[in-house]
Amino acid sequence: MLRLNPTFDTQKDVVSSVLAKEETIRGNIGVLEPRILNVERYGVVLYSWRGASGTTRIGKYDPHKTENKLLYTFDKQVCVSSCSLNKEETLLAVSLSQTTQEGGRLKPVSKCLTLLIEIHPINNTKVLKAVDCRVKVQFLYPKTCSTTVMESHLLLVAEDGYVDQYHITLTRQEGYRVVMLNPECLGRDRVAEEFNLVQWDSDTQRLFYLTSREKHTLKCVQFYPERNFETVVNFFTHISCLIISYAQPFFCHFGEELNGKDGLRLEVFTDPVGTMCVCYSQPVRWNKDATYTIAFVHRGCSKTFTVSLEKGSAPANEPKVHPIFIHLGYYIVVYLAGHFLHLINCRQQDLLCYSLFLSGADGHIEALGSGCEVISVSGRRLLDVRSGMMYTTELNHHFVLQLLSSDRPEAQQLAALHCSLVYLQPNPVIELKIINWISENVMCFDAFDQIQEFILASLYRMSYQQCVSLDEVLQYSCVFEKKELPVALTAIPGVKCTPELLCQPLIKGKAKSLHGYWEELHHVLERMRYFEAVQGPRFRTALIKEDWTKHQVAMQNQEKKKSPRYNRNIEENTKKVLSMVDTWRCDRRVVPLFQEEDLQQRALVGLMVDKLREHLNKHLPRLGKKKIDLLVLNYAAKLLELVWHLLELMWQKLELGPWVLCLKQQGSSEEWAMFHVMFRILEATKGLCFPLPPGYSTLLSVLGIRCLPRHTFLQYVDHGLLQLTEPFVSRLMTDLDNSDANEQLKFSILKRLPEVTFLFTVFSGNLRHKECGYFPEYVRKLLEKYPENRDSISLDHGKTFFHPEFLPLNYLAKILADREKQALNPFESEENVDARFVEETALKQTLIKLGFEVK
Repeated sequence: MLRLNPTFDTQKDVVSSVLAKEETIRGNIGVLEPRILNVERYGVVLYSWRGASGTTRIGKYDPHKTENKLLYTFDKQVCVSSCSLNKEETLLAVSLSQTTQEGGRLKPVSKCLTLLIEIHPINNTKVLKAVDCRVKVQFLYPKTCSTTVMESHLLLVAEDGYVDQYHITLTRQEGYRVVMLNPECLGRDRVAEEFNLVQWDSDTQRLFYLTSREKHTLKCVQFYPERNFETVVNFFTHISCLIISYAQPFFCHFGEELNGKDGLRLEVFTDPVGTMCVCYSQPVRWNKDATYTIAFVHRGCSKTFTVSLEKGSAPANEPKVHPIFIHLGYYIVVYLAGHFLHLINCRQQDLLCYSLFLSGADGHIEALGSGCEVISVSGRRLLDVRSGMMYTTELNHHFVLQLLSSDRPEAQQLAALHCSLVYLQPNPVIELKIINWISENVMCFDAFDQIQEFILASLYRMSYQQCVSLDEVLQYSCVFEKKELPVALTAIPGVKCTPELLCQPLIKGKAKSLHGYWEELHHVLERMRYFEAVQGPRFRTALIKEDWTKHQVAMQNQEKKKSPRYNRNIEENTKKVLSMVDTWRCDRRVVPLFQEEDLQQRALVGLMVDKLREHLNKHLPRLGKKKIDLLVLNYAAKLLELVWHLLELMWQKLELGPWVLCLKQQGSSEEWAMFHVMFRILEATKGLCFPLPPGYSTLLSVLGIRCLPRHTFLQYVDHGLLQLTEPFVSRLMTDLDNSDANEQLKFSILKRLPEVTFLFTVFSGNLRHKECGYFPEYVRKLLEKYPENRDSISLDHGKTFFHPEFLPLNYLAKILADREKQALNPFESEENVDARFVEETALKQTLIKLGFEVK
């Protein structure tokens, strides 16, 4: 499930280089066992090893240059417990545990000596601390610094519960020597006091610490360039009853045992988009349940998971272990070797079905076996302190796609589909595999509709990439449209989930003074408070369905209940969306869409744009109207493009060609498969009240007439599943010959057309004299229903649900017809007409026509 990519290997990257440079005059120096001391902000690894002649050396490995460098050598054997190198590589801070010899082995004692060493070149050494507790040292790595003064800033974190910041001013001597200026009087600030647990985030230059002074409050100190720092966040946790004696990873030396400790393991993960998750767990005792908590600070809630472990899987004397927390951005991984892997969605945590819980072989990570000691370090990397390996982490997309197989629970299939579409950023290979899965599982699942999920998750990803604020207002799944959620999506077998509301974190400072991550987190928390207070912040299809139903009735009755301005607005929305679609490479498409007018789909596109714009203006006014307009138009255009792209992939997979559009032949099995997929897409979009690309209904009807028995096709039409569009009817009249079966099909279809459209077809000359004889009575009744002259029928044709094909020509014809009505008829007398005379003349002409009288 989780792929680990090695970026550093002590044996390969360090040992071989050190052995090559180490002096070996006295023969073999023995087994070289480097100890990793620290991983700095940009991935630089600091390590120590026992050199020849009983010395202790400190070196660094640069992953960008893939080279090692010796930094400092102690002339005797010492135990280095902490080490840090400043950004300019001129100062080295070291904490030494004072040791005594006992039986030829080193034994750590309580006293700790903290040194500050000049190494460019090696020169003076200053003692910073000599205390009876462990001390962690860490240089700050500011991204930018506008000052011209050479200065470094060092954090000194004492296990007694305080954090100091030292300001070291440097100066250059003799052109190249960098030394401390006035080392006896270093500036110092107290950063934190009375903490129980502390965590340093080197990527963001933040210090998190948990203090019991204020009811176990989690605080965060942000460090800025030029000496500035401030406590930005106070977050009241719910862990006051827990044992807090285990600070990971700050005070556990990289070579010490991390497992077997009784205290709390806590880690804080942040993401630039404004998420903050606090993860903590108690040690897991064998044959007991594993319990861990994820506090979604940005969502105002937490979830505590209790997992039942297999009984008797380990001996009683096996040490207690902690689950490993791994941050992937969109997900947090909780891993307990030999038992389970829980992939928790930290942005959409509403339902458990959007997270993956795997056990057994599925949840095994090869590189992280039982007993490994793993901690998170800079750059979202993992460091195994036992093996000396460092890894970057990523999800194995091949394994995720395997979870879509039909033998998997539907909850796993839904989570895997969502993960593939939203997190993995589908490439053509992943996309094609998902399309193949959809085509092989066309029928809707019991718990969710896979086509609806594909559409919504894909649109969510595209929109979220444009604006993270859309996270809470756009629909990202189809399951929330269900009245009752299936049990399969609300629970995980063997896992108990206990949700809990959290107190709101307190962010110091006003919104205008916040920058970067803190500004994003502030906006996320503001939106969360707003969305909790309002009803229905997420866009739902119910907002469209009611208006769309009314609009359909008005179109069928040729009514205009809305104002002309409203209708023009809907049409303008559609034009903008279709113009955006037309800017893409339509010439390379093989599916014939966007080649005709479709009034119904055009109206639905415009209506969706109107409703979505109204929704975003209501809930996200901070974005501004121009940006909202662009986001909404992009959303609608992406929807049409997504459906088109889905059809393109299916079309190419089935190797279909332009012959599909001919109605003379029976459809093949490939065409039937295409019809089935297109029909399911129609059902899915109808359920969401989403529009389809113009031409979709025509193509579906063409495939239907080729693949379905004719009586079944007509039943689909009668139930409104297939539409008799004008291009389809015209193609039907042209392609089919004049056999009795085809003529009967033609008139069965014509009779199902709207009445005015049928009369237009009769009087436009599309039907031959023989064909008109099939329904003389039906034609007579329609003429009685529409007593106006026949010429007006063709002019009124554009008012039906068929859209005119060439608007300028239709408009010109209507103007000429109106002018003709207004003009005087020279053959019409202004005097009254003798009705009796006209009647007798007509009767006389009839008798002559029938042969009863001679002219």
